[in-house]
Amino acid sequence: MPSIGTRKLYWLIKPKLLEQGLKFGRDQLFKVLKENDLLIRPKRRYTKTTDSKHWMKKHPNLLKDYSPIRANEVFVSDITYVESAEGVHYLSLVTDAYTRQIKGYKLSSDMRAENVVQALHMAMKSIKDRATTLIHHSDRGSQYCSELYQSALQRYGISPSMTDGGDCYQNALAERINGILKQEFLTTRCKTMKEL
Repeated sequence: MPSIGTRKLYWLIKPKLLEQGLKFGRDQLFKVLKENDLLIRPKRRYTKTTDSKHWMKKHPNLLKDYSPIRANEVFVSDITYVESAEGVHYLSLVTDAYTRQIKGYKLSSDMRAENVVQALHMAMKSIKDRATTLIHHSDRGSQYCSELYQSALQRYGISPSMTDGGDCYQNALAERINGILKQEFLTTRCKTMKEL
C-alpha cells in the first residue's frame, strides 16, 4: 500500500508481531512512526463540491436506522475533487453500501449532473442480482437533485434518499471511500487528468 494509515498498518502487521512474540500496541506504533517522521500528514486544503442551497426537491433520508443486508440494496454516492498539474478535477463515485465496492465512477473537469449520471449508469450495468428495492443515498448537492439525475433514478426504479442537511456523517461511507482514495492511493500528483 502506498500510504496506509497507522491503524490499518497496525492491523496488518499485528499477526506477524504476535508470531514473533512481540507485544507492540497501536499507540506504540504511532509513537515509533512519529519519532521517525513516518506519519502521513493529511492535506488541509478543501474544495467545495456540494451546493445544497438550491430550489430543487430534496428527498428524505431513508437510511436512518437502516442497514443493508445484501449487495445491490443501497448505493451511496458522492463527488470528491482530485488534483493534477492541470488543475482540479471531480470524481463522481457510486459505492455499494453492503460490499463497499465502487460500482461506478466518472472523472471530469467539472461538476455537471451528466457526470454523476454516467457514474450511475456504470454502477447499474455492473448489477447481476438486484434487490427488489434499491436505495440511492447522496448528499443534497444540485447534481443529485437535478431533473437529469432524478429521471435516471426513476428509469431504474431506484428510491432516492438524501442527507438531512450539511451533516457529512449521514453519508459517512461515501465520504470514507473518498478519504481512502485520496489519502492512501492518490498520494502523488499526476501530470494530467488522463493519468489519474
